[in-house]
Amino acid sequence: MELHGDLPAPTHGLLITHFLTVRDVAVSRRFYADVFGGEVVMEENPAIVKIANSWIIMNPGGGPTPDKPGVTLEAPQDGDRASCFLNVRVADMADFYAHAVANGAHFLTEPVDRVSELRCYLRDPDGYLIEVGQSTGLIKGLRAKPSPDPR
Repeated sequence: MELHGDLPAPTHGLLITHFLTVRDVAVSRRFYADVFGGEVVMEENPAIVKIANSWIIMNPGGGPTPDKPGVTLEAPQDGDRASCFLNVRVADMADFYAHAVANGAHFLTEPVDRVSELRCYLRDPDGYLIEVGQSTGLIKGLRAKPSPDPR
């Protein structure tokens, strides 16, 4: 297996990556590389895609291991519930949205202007929720009005 780019291995301090349990590694790897312009660093076991200044690590689910006893990893089962999501910030929402749609991304809505930011959500092939936002009014000190559902 040929490696490309750099692996998430700090020489000092720490860095943060995001691990996703996926149903089909090849499909998820392609999604993150195509939609987010990521670079495939490892094909699988685990798959690693570098996106901007971070990495998405993907592997199939599985049962407990000695370092995580009693924990089973599985992809989301219910697309209407989420306990966490990936938050992506972009410089140009219109450009990113057009690129993502052209590469097969399906958004829940078009970008919504929330005064402090433009924001929309999409799901990856396993149903993980991804927020994409562009700061607008926040840079000018404006904030969105409180709503019953702030996310």
